[in-house]
Amino acid sequence: MTIRKLFGTDGIRGVANQYPMTAEVAMRLGMAVAHRFRSTGRRGRIVIGKDTRLSGYMLESALEAGIVAAGADVMLVGPLPTPGIAFITSSMRADAGVVISASHNPYQDNGIKLFAADGFKLPDEVELELEQSMASILDGETSFAAASDDIGKAYRIDDAEGRYIQFLKNAFPKQITLDGVRVVVDCANGAAYQVAPRVFQELGAEVIDIASEPNGRNINDRCGALHPENAASQVRHTRAEIGISLDGDADRVMLTDENGQVVDGDQIMAILATRLLKTGSLPGATLVATVMSNLGLERAIEAQGGKLLRTAVGDRYVVEAMRAGGFALGGEQSGHVVSLQHATTGDGIVAALLVLAVMMQEEKSLSELARVMTRYPQVLKNFKVGKKTPLEDLPRVQQLIADDESQLGSEGRVLVRYSGTESKARVMIEGVDESTINAQADEISRVMQAELAGR
Repeated sequence: MTIRKLFGTDGIRGVANQYPMTAEVAMRLGMAVAHRFRSTGRRGRIVIGKDTRLSGYMLESALEAGIVAAGADVMLVGPLPTPGIAFITSSMRADAGVVISASHNPYQDNGIKLFAADGFKLPDEVELELEQSMASILDGETSFAAASDDIGKAYRIDDAEGRYIQFLKNAFPKQITLDGVRVVVDCANGAAYQVAPRVFQELGAEVIDIASEPNGRNINDRCGALHPENAASQVRHTRAEIGISLDGDADRVMLTDENGQVVDGDQIMAILATRLLKTGSLPGATLVATVMSNLGLERAIEAQGGKLLRTAVGDRYVVEAMRAGGFALGGEQSGHVVSLQHATTGDGIVAALLVLAVMMQEEKSLSELARVMTRYPQVLKNFKVGKKTPLEDLPRVQQLIADDESQLGSEGRVLVRYSGTESKARVMIEGVDESTINAQADEISRVMQAELAGR
């Protein structure tokens, strides 16, 4: 079986201006995308959007050049959240959408991810096809260059932002408003810096926006979903009802309750899923989450008569399982929350609006709603690796995992994996006793690093 070399769990990602995040690779990808998604009966149309990274200009221009050289037109939307680009792609009846973003990573990194015409991320096999086309272009075996008369053109969608804002507001019940609600919004100096504050303001909220002055280098810099303590501090200082911390491309969110306590993706899913279960409106009585989601989420869903279906890490795999099973709600602990009734991919602003709707309808604080789930202690250790040796080739690590799983029994889990977007290994252990799982995670990490170093 041929495996993908460029695409990971969320597109192509790396350090900007270093392979594979170079203008040359982006131009080849643009040509391959234009060829793969060519239209019948009209010129192909590809949407390109980005976050606020400095390198976005370079990659946008290169992708644009590759697409028009292959005979398709480009629709440029500029900085817009990833889910907004998915929406615009579908709304504009485009053939595909391209997002230039490295999500929660620092500004030095960048990435490219793709959406099909329906606004859903591409399956692995299509990404593999694109890689093969890119390789054939590089080797000179194929040229997708259009004839001189057939070169495409590029133009801007000036009202993309307004279209997306209206789309977001449709996720909030029309019979209620946010009048009198004070909201802190941390935009991570990213793609949502203009959209997010306006959405909540137009619904009636008093908005205190922070990290909303991007300069190309400050995206995710000690702000946003990776640092919800910033919103927590502002919530306490301003006595706001909720803090909303988005990441750089706003496809994920962390919330903060009125006391400054963080409410993560698992808790958000628990709040939304249990309400749907009570009314019999959660398809299949099933919530879809990844192997990283806390056992407490599983127990909360089971307590309401539902079940939790787990997938590999990555919101794309969550969505694939949701579509295959006919399920409507899923996500990740990290803050990707997907409601297929409202969007085709994780949308941090939609997730926040859905939780706010529950708060308003039930007249409860976020801290009250979050009590639906009791979190199991969970330890996560990350460390850099030079090579991702298959775990089955690390016998000492395998033995430790088996021993720890036996000790934890049904009241714990052990998960060891490599990151799909970074050169890191991750060791996650859940259990009843935090000191025990800390010691177990430390030992597995130490032994794994030693085994990897010996190879």
